Amino acid sequence: MRFVDEFREPELINKTADEIRRLTDPGRHYRLMEVCGGHTHAIYRFGLKDILPSNIELIHGPGCPVCVLPMGRIDDGLSVAADPDVMFTAFGDMMRVPGTQGSPLEHKARGMDVRIVYSPSDALKLAKANPSKHVMFFAIGFETTAPSTALILMRAKAHGLKNFSVFCNHVTIIPAIRAILDSPDMRLDGFVGPGHVSTVIGCRPYEWIATNQGKPIVVSGFEPLDILQSILMLLQQLRKGEARVENQYKRVVPWEGNRAALRAMAEVFQLRPYFEWRGLGFISQSALRIRDEYAEWDSEQRFSIPGIRVTDPKAAQCGEVLKGVLKPAQCKLFGNECTPEHPIGALMVSSEGSCAAFYNYEHRKTAALVGLSASASLSSSA
Repeated sequence: MRFVDEFREPELINKTADEIRRLTDPGRHYRLMEVCGGHTHAIYRFGLKDILPSNIELIHGPGCPVCVLPMGRIDDGLSVAADPDVMFTAFGDMMRVPGTQGSPLEHKARGMDVRIVYSPSDALKLAKANPSKHVMFFAIGFETTAPSTALILMRAKAHGLKNFSVFCNHVTIIPAIRAILDSPDMRLDGFVGPGHVSTVIGCRPYEWIATNQGKPIVVSGFEPLDILQSILMLLQQLRKGEARVENQYKRVVPWEGNRAALRAMAEVFQLRPYFEWRGLGFISQSALRIRDEYAEWDSEQRFSIPGIRVTDPKAAQCGEVLKGVLKPAQCKLFGNECTPEHPIGALMVSSEGSCAAFYNYEHRKTAALVGLSASASLSSSA
């Protein structure tokens, strides 16, 4: 398959890994953050950490929108859906994320009208098909999914569809990176930049990271060779003492972004003064709200929202993992109380969460090796 097979070619992967080892200074420890949860998933899925030099440490960033959403926002959305005349719709990865009173799926089991949709247009279709119901779409995502929400709001307004609204939880990536760089306990040498977000916003918004912070950033694709090539490009910059924005993902990401998508977002959304991020706290200008011109289709303006604020369970260390201070397995609950089957934190719920990725690939691989070793020991003793 084009753009997949050639980026999984073993010979090219091995050559790139060899070049990475050649450029790595054995006397230096490198800390590189992959911002996007999709990159974290690919790193564990393809075992890329195992072929990198031990002094290259990959830090998992806050690039999963489900993971950074505080529990209070989930409770707020479900409070609206408690009305029997309201239909709650959301993407599938939101369905198992716990609020204080349970996840959307658990509320569905209690009788609430909760539906999985694959796009905002599916939610709009449900509103047209169910005129006696108010259909609320629980919108979530970085700039990647915000344009589709904007277009659906424009369509709802154009058609005068009054039984549809959006509970907006869209966040923006640049303020989150800024908050990480401002964190006193975070030291980074460079960034593997998000590929999906960059298809919308382009590469130019990252230039301040290189210019003001002196950190190189390479926007990367998601196949094994994409990620390894991006790491190689970072090492080449670091070796020369440079800090630039580079675009490894040119086959998908235009430097200036998708101007049509950006226009749609500007038409429908404006920045919120503040928005709370799980693990990062309140970050100014870091999320989108629906403009007053679309107030009739804004759940927060149509309904009474309690504005619930909830702290994560004390034992869960999602915040430290989100900021890259801890590795997933260093959380006290990881693999014991908190597993994909019984998640406590959002990082274990979402398929792109670093804890879920680590558990499904790294943790299970280690457990299997331990099991094989134990079996071999029993066999030899017998």
